[in-house]
Amino acid sequence: MEKDPQNKGTMHEMDGVKPPKSTDASSINRIKLSRNKLPGTGEFIQGILEGNRAFLSRAITLIESTNVKHQEQAAEIVTACLPHANNSVRIGITGVPGVGKSTFIEAFGKHLTGLGKKVAVLAIDPSSSIGKGSILGDKTRMEALVKDENAFIRPSPSGDSLGGVAQKTREAIVLCEAAGFDTIIIETIGVGQSETAVHSMVDFFLLLKLAGAGDELQGIKRGIIEMADAIVINKADGDNIRAAKLAKAEFARALHLYPIKESTWQPKVTTCSALFGESVADVWHIIEEYLSLTKGSSYFEQKRRAQNKYWLLKTINQQLKDQFYSHPRVKKELEKQLELIEKDKVTPFEAAKVLLALSIK
Repeated sequence: MEKDPQNKGTMHEMDGVKPPKSTDASSINRIKLSRNKLPGTGEFIQGILEGNRAFLSRAITLIESTNVKHQEQAAEIVTACLPHANNSVRIGITGVPGVGKSTFIEAFGKHLTGLGKKVAVLAIDPSSSIGKGSILGDKTRMEALVKDENAFIRPSPSGDSLGGVAQKTREAIVLCEAAGFDTIIIETIGVGQSETAVHSMVDFFLLLKLAGAGDELQGIKRGIIEMADAIVINKADGDNIRAAKLAKAEFARALHLYPIKESTWQPKVTTCSALFGESVADVWHIIEEYLSLTKGSSYFEQKRRAQNKYWLLKTINQQLKDQFYSHPRVKKELEKQLELIEKDKVTPFEAAKVLLALSIK
């Protein structure tokens, strides 16, 4: 490399020296996109429909933004992408921390891309209570999958709404589908009520379990098994194979105690070793069997329509709550009512009536 002839302190390529691979066309486009001003709505839509990951990633950032202008632009982008969406299989994956979700998703994702699938992973990371950002970082935990040209991984902070699930995951699914991804995997943080929220936005709900970890009873207690379309006993390798087989039998018996699902699907139980990539293909075969049954009976579409209604009501509730607490007069009166409650001059119920009446006015 040598100095610019105009002596501006910049560098240019020497004759006969090829630039490194990191400066190929796609990388340059990503750099431009990150440094330049925010692209127009039309540019976003075109880029997403062309499968440009830089535009897709930037659009999801817009969706997650709390900036009003960003939200308005994001809404326009999502609406334009809707006609190109709803053409994927949406799979929710959950399990307690330590069950091997990231390892499984990487092995499962690589299997799917090997079949010619385009896989998008929307991983819900725990949020820091201080910085509000993601604590984990799935791109570092799925090193092989993140390098796969047919895979897209997007970790998002869980935030504090909808049971820890990123509030805008539904919109992110639409954008990924419009960008050409035919398999969407949503990973939950595996704590709190995030499983319920994810269950309401996916076609197939997969529960990962460990053998001999006291996890069997916990799963039954929390009612997650009732939501599961399949249970996979992970880490079925080495000395743990026998315990995994026993756990498989126990869960299979437990599943038969639950009422038959509306879809008439009988949830399956299997074992696998994500670390060694063993029996991961069996999980996809189970999902294919489920899709064949539900699409053949029209249940697949009925479930998606029901989910849309569910999220309509959830969104209305969330927006009403946000508007209520952001109302200037409510903010002021809330402080006053809290003081009165502390002094036992008014009950919480009467204070609530006052505040609600004020918000309506």
